[in-house]
Amino acid sequence: MRRWLSLFLLLIALPLAAARPQRVVSQAVGTDELLLALADPGQIAALSHISHDGRFSPVAADARRFPALKDSDAESVLRFRPDLVLAASFTRPETLALLRRAGVRLVVIDRFDTLDDVYASLRLLGRELGQEARAETVIAQCRSRVEALAARLKGATPVRVLSAGIYPFTSGAGTTFQDLCDHAGALNVAAEAGLKGHAPTPSEKLLVWKVDVLVAAGEGDVRARLAELPHYRLLPAFKAGRLVVIPGPMMSSVSHHRIAAYEALAKALHPDRFR
Repeated sequence: MRRWLSLFLLLIALPLAAARPQRVVSQAVGTDELLLALADPGQIAALSHISHDGRFSPVAADARRFPALKDSDAESVLRFRPDLVLAASFTRPETLALLRRAGVRLVVIDRFDTLDDVYASLRLLGRELGQEARAETVIAQCRSRVEALAARLKGATPVRVLSAGIYPFTSGAGTTFQDLCDHAGALNVAAEAGLKGHAPTPSEKLLVWKVDVLVAAGEGDVRARLAELPHYRLLPAFKAGRLVVIPGPMMSSVSHHRIAAYEALAKALHPDRFR
C-alpha cells in the first residue's frame, strides 16, 4: 500500500516539475535580484545586460555565473529562447509589446515602492517558478532583519533627511527613498513639505527646510559633485559635512536587497544604537 501511495504522489509531482519554466530570462536588474534569490540555477537562461556590472547591480558577483543579455531590447531577450521573461514596468513599452507579440510568457513587476510590494513580487515569482517555499523563506529572513532593526531603533528620534543627487530631482512620498526613511529612523523632509514621487528639486525652498542630513547614492567623491550645485552647497547640513553616501546599487534596489540600505542608513544616522 505504501509503495502505491509513493508512486501516486510521484505521478502528481511530475506534472508540477515539468511545468516549472526552464529557460527564464530577466530583463531588468530588479528582476535579476528576485530571480537569483528564488530560481534553481538550471532555470536561469540569462540576466539583464547590466547584471554583471557592480555599479548598477547589487548581485553582480552571483550574476556573473550566468549569461547576460547583449542589450535590453526584445531581440536580445528572444535570442535565448525563453519560456518565461521577467521585466519591470519601467521597461520600454515597445520592448514589452514585442515580447507579448512573440507569445512568450511575460511577467511584469510593476510595484516596488515598499517592502510589502517586494514581498508580493517574491510570492508572484515564486508561483511562476514553482518555488513558493523558497519565496516564503526569503520573506521570513527579510522580516527577521527588519524586526531586528526596528528593535534597535525603538524610541529613537527620527533624523530629518533629504535625498540629494546631481540630477535636479528629489524624492518625496511614495518612493523607494520614503520606504528607506520609514525603516531607517529618518524623516523625509521633502515628503513632509508635500512632495510626491520624484519631483523637481525646489532649489529656492531648500534653505527654509530644516535638513539635518543629506543622503546620496554613489561611489567616489560624491561630496565634490554635490558641491558644484549651489542649492546643496549653501545648506547648513552640507557645510557641516552631514552627508551619508550609500552605494548606488544598494540605494536603488527594488528587491529585498534594499534592506541592506535600511541598515546602512540607520547605522549612519543612529550610531549609538549599534554600539
